[in-house]
Amino acid sequence: MPTTCRTASIAFAVLCLFSCTKELQQPQTMAPETALSKNKPVASTGLIAAVGDCDYNPTEASLLSGGWTLAFADEFSGGLEKWNIWNGGAYNYELQLYQAANLQTEGGLLSIIARREAAKGPTLPFDATPKDFAFTSGRIESKTSFSASPATPKVRMVARLKLPSGYGMWPAFWSYGDPWPTQGEIDIMEARGHEPFKFSTAYWYGRRAGVNQAANTEGYITTTSSLTDCWHVYELIWEKSTLSFYLDGKLIEVKSGGLIPNMYRKSQRVVLNLAVGGAFFGNPDPSQIVPGTLIADWVRVYTGK
Repeated sequence: MPTTCRTASIAFAVLCLFSCTKELQQPQTMAPETALSKNKPVASTGLIAAVGDCDYNPTEASLLSGGWTLAFADEFSGGLEKWNIWNGGAYNYELQLYQAANLQTEGGLLSIIARREAAKGPTLPFDATPKDFAFTSGRIESKTSFSASPATPKVRMVARLKLPSGYGMWPAFWSYGDPWPTQGEIDIMEARGHEPFKFSTAYWYGRRAGVNQAANTEGYITTTSSLTDCWHVYELIWEKSTLSFYLDGKLIEVKSGGLIPNMYRKSQRVVLNLAVGGAFFGNPDPSQIVPGTLIADWVRVYTGK
């Protein structure tokens, strides 16, 4: 779900550090540049079906004993001090206003709640033009950024989630940096609420702000247990030349080649959000959308050598 950021002014550049989105503004801006189109296409070992373990909940002991270092964690037992909260609309022709009121922490869980309600808010966080919205939802971005680099050759991003059901619900767990897509974007999990046994992965990268140059990077994973009825753990290991995706502790896909090496040394932050409608659904009829809730048990990031 690519993001487009503009760099028209210094003021925007500052705001973009906190608000660049994982969404494209105009599809035509995403055409690959000739200079990078000669790169080999991304290779993927995505499986046709992944056996998900319903209500999987691993311990940290095996990771820590295996040489991984915990770099970030939120168990959602308090507030959201570790996150920036998105305030405003978004790209991808999505229908929601993102606002803090749709984020709730209780009992060690974060709920990102999509609601059908009339609301008015900024067109985008860096565009204060008032806009009317028919839905509201929530989005958080970690204040800490991470990088696969010589200092930390491996970055492991992990979240335990229960996805929302309902047509038009677009939950996502991903990472990106500004200006998009020059720091890259990695989509660890994107799903459609009415498809409880399927999710997708992808990555995006470009040398110029607002211009994606990575094509055909999507992977589509089907599961044998419901993503909306059960808790599942979605996981990524980001290395210099590979992106390895896990579901409930099992390797399900490895992407290599393409423009993945170009993201090495880049800086990305972790994002959780629940979009409503938009291009991912082919711009659906708003009357058919069924709001739901994305629930997070925890989010953790590890680094390794």
